[in-house]
Amino acid sequence: MKATRQRALARGRRAETLACWFLRAKGYRIVARNWRCPQGEIDILARRGQVLAAIEVKRRETLEIALESIGARQRRRIERAAGAFLQRHPDLTHLSLRFDAITLEPWRLPHHVTQAWRPELR
Repeated sequence: MKATRQRALARGRRAETLACWFLRAKGYRIVARNWRCPQGEIDILARRGQVLAAIEVKRRETLEIALESIGARQRRRIERAAGAFLQRHPDLTHLSLRFDAITLEPWRLPHHVTQAWRPELR
């Protein structure tokens, strides 16, 4: 693996760790982190009350750039992965599923965007 790719992965892991601490401070319980399946990957699954949030973490220069970087294809993969997660965890199916984003910008606190997108109806 190239050194630049390794550094990017390390930065991503640090961003996700910071996002988890931020969510815990807001009263969320981390259910899973870096959850993968053939349909896709979810950075963080966190629960608070009756909501299960599938959270994409992005570290970018601005909030706008971070949110734009979550493209339609990636959103669909996260949505499919969330469905697969719920199939494997039927005890959580009664919760309301929401798709959030946490953005990390240089020298700023994390920004939690609740309901960053809604699944497209097909």
